[in-house]
Amino acid sequence: MENVILVIHLILALGLIGIVLLQRSEGGGLGIGGGGGGGVMSARGAATALGKLTWGFAIAFLITSISLTIISAKNSADSSVVDTLGLEAPAAEGETAPAVPDVSNLLPPVNTDESLTPPRAD
Repeated sequence: MENVILVIHLILALGLIGIVLLQRSEGGGLGIGGGGGGGVMSARGAATALGKLTWGFAIAFLITSISLTIISAKNSADSSVVDTLGLEAPAAEGETAPAVPDVSNLLPPVNTDESLTPPRAD
C-alpha cells in the first residue's frame, strides 16, 4: 500500500511542477511574464482552469504526504534506529567501563621559562 501511495505521490509532484510552470507569471520577482494573447485559451480562462488544477494537485499532494507519514509512523512504531544498527546495549552498573588511554604524551611540550605574550614592537 505504501508503494502505491508513493507512486501516486511522485506523479502528483511531477504534475504539480508541470502545472505551475505552465501558468502565466504575474510579474513576480524575476520581472518577466505578462505577455500578450495568442494562446489557445483566453488569459482569464487559462488562469481559472490552471488555478483549479493547481489547487486540486496541491490538495491531493498534501493528502498523500499525510498518508505516507501515517503509514511510515505505524511501520516504525515498534522499532528504533539503534535497533537497525545492531549496536549492543550500554554496560550495566556492575560492569566496569573501558579504560581511558593516557593522552598526556600527545600534548606539545611546554616551556615555563618563556612568556606567552607576543614581543613588543618598540
